[in-house]
Parts: sequence; C-alpha cells; structure tokens
Amino acid sequence: MEKERTAGKGPPGGPEAAMSELSCLVRAQIRSSSWWDRYGADWLGLCTGLALLLPGVWLLQAGGVLGALSGCLCLGITHTLLAVKGAHLASHGALAQSQPWRKLCSLFFIEVCGMLPVERGVATHVKLHHGHTNILGLGDSSTWRMPFLSRFLYLFIAPLSLPIITPFVCLGYLRGERLTLALRTVCLASLGFIAHYWMLRWVAGLQSPIYVLACMFVSRNICSLPLIHINIFQHIGLPMFSPESRPPRLVQMAHAVLNLSGCSILDWVFGHGLVSCHVEHHLFPSLSDNMCRQIKPLVSTFLKSKGLPYQEDSYGSRLRLFYDNYDDLMIHAPPITELVGVQ
Repeated sequence: MEKERTAGKGPPGGPEAAMSELSCLVRAQIRSSSWWDRYGADWLGLCTGLALLLPGVWLLQAGGVLGALSGCLCLGITHTLLAVKGAHLASHGALAQSQPWRKLCSLFFIEVCGMLPVERGVATHVKLHHGHTNILGLGDSSTWRMPFLSRFLYLFIAPLSLPIITPFVCLGYLRGERLTLALRTVCLASLGFIAHYWMLRWVAGLQSPIYVLACMFVSRNICSLPLIHINIFQHIGLPMFSPESRPPRLVQMAHAVLNLSGCSILDWVFGHGLVSCHVEHHLFPSLSDNMCRQIKPLVSTFLKSKGLPYQEDSYGSRLRLFYDNYDDLMIHAPPITELVGVQ
C-alpha cells in the first residue's frame, strides 16, 4: 500500500501535554456554564421537533400535493431531530447528568426513534468510530463504502434506501445478542414504527394504508442525503493511519476530523456536534451540541497556537470534491499518512 508522508512537528511540550492543557481549559469553561448551556439548549431544539408534529399533521389533513409534501417535510424534520440528533447525543450520554436519565434517553431516542439497539449503536459509534477515528480497518467510515455503485448512485440515490434497510440492519445487530436485549429492542423499535403509523392513519386521517406507508417513507427520507454526506465528508479524504502507527489523540483528531461550515439548517436538525463543531465533538464527545459550539473558539485558537490544523470546509466544496474524486476517495484503498516528527 502506498504511504503518504506528511512532515510536521508536534505541539511544544508534546501532544499528551497539549491535550491535558486543552482539557483543563475546556473543563474550566464547562464549570462556568449554566445547566441551560450544558443541556437546556439542546432539549429546546429537540422539543421544537416535537412541536412540528402539529403543523405536519394539519398539513396532511389539508390534502393536496402541496399539503402532503409540506406535512412530510415537518414530520421529516421531527424524525431527524429525534432519530439522529437525539440518538447521537444520547449515545454519548450528553443529554443528562444522571445515569438513569441517560439510559432512558438512550432507549427512547436510539431504539424507539432510531430503530437500532442501544448496545450495538454505542459500541459501533462511540467505541469504534470515536476510539479509532480514521484508523484503517477500524474507524475509517468503511460502513458507507459501496464500490460497486457509481458516484451518482452512491451520493444521490443509495441514501434514499435508509428507511428500508434500517430495520434489517437492526435485526442483523441483534444476532447473537441476549434474548432479553433482543426482545426489548424489537418491542421498542416496533413501538416507534406503530406510533408513527397510528399518528398518520388515525390522527392525520389518512385512509389508505399504502398512502400512510408512503408518507412514512418520504418523511423518514427527508434528510437521508445530507446524513450520508456528512458522515463521509468529515473524515474520508483526510489523513488515514495504520493501527500500528497511530498518532497521539490530539494530533489524530486535528488531522482526521473536519467541520462543515455554513450549514445552519443542518446544524439545527443534526446538531452542531455532527456538522459545524465535529472537531470539538471528537475531542470532547460527552459534551452536548451547544457546549461544543461554546468551546469552538477556544479549541480553534488552541490548535492553531500549537501548530496543528483546524480543518473546516463548506458542504458544497466537499460535495464537489467527492463527486470529482469518487474513485480515489470511495473505491480505492486510501493511503496511510505518516506524520513525521510526531510519532
């Protein structure tokens, strides 16, 4: 495999000392922050999603193509806020301080709304992706690679299958799990699906079961394209490391994570930690989205002062990069990066 060598120097005093220094600065800011900053702002964002249920149902009741599309848009935003933003925060324990509330949040957002088992979701995302970000064969976002698809199909068509394949992914995760955990996940995931169906069928008054399922499919697909895009844009195409020669954590995250700038709507529905503050999220994954936004100036200034990159790019720029370089980025094996002077 080709090796890409990147010359550079580690931060003065060593990466471990720099990470410790940054952690102290962030902890001080957290201590000075209110409950609203740490948790409240994100709960308000999640509640705005629930508030969109009412206009969504009303628009579907109004009938017509415009009403149906507008209603599905409202319900789609609600679903994304709960099943993506809520599930992501819950997987990191970032929605509450007490363990019982964290567990309850995980069960609701990940299993009821997201239709995925909590234990496997946490293991795959928190322990694997965060623990081994851009380490080849471990946390290199290989889940989203489909080399048999053309660039157009992969970027613009395949993501629309997410509502269909998610239940099968869930069942695949449950193979080998304890019976009690598997039954719990099946019951809670079914509860979320049935509640969605019931709301459209009996509250919105949609008569045809096929029409109800079509509305469910469309609403759950509203944000599928940007969801897949941000999952690959922020890591693939950045330096990749071998498991045997991985850099220190601060250096690894500075080189292997990118923020997407100028995406206010995506920031709202997916959360700052998944979009414009992804670097901060990977450095301090237990923080809420709002706290990631609060520490962003601190982290940016600190990394630059230590001679480390602070990577940001726009959604449009990354989309063009991936479309133009699809074969190199998504089909061919990425080269290993060696940060000379840091290892």
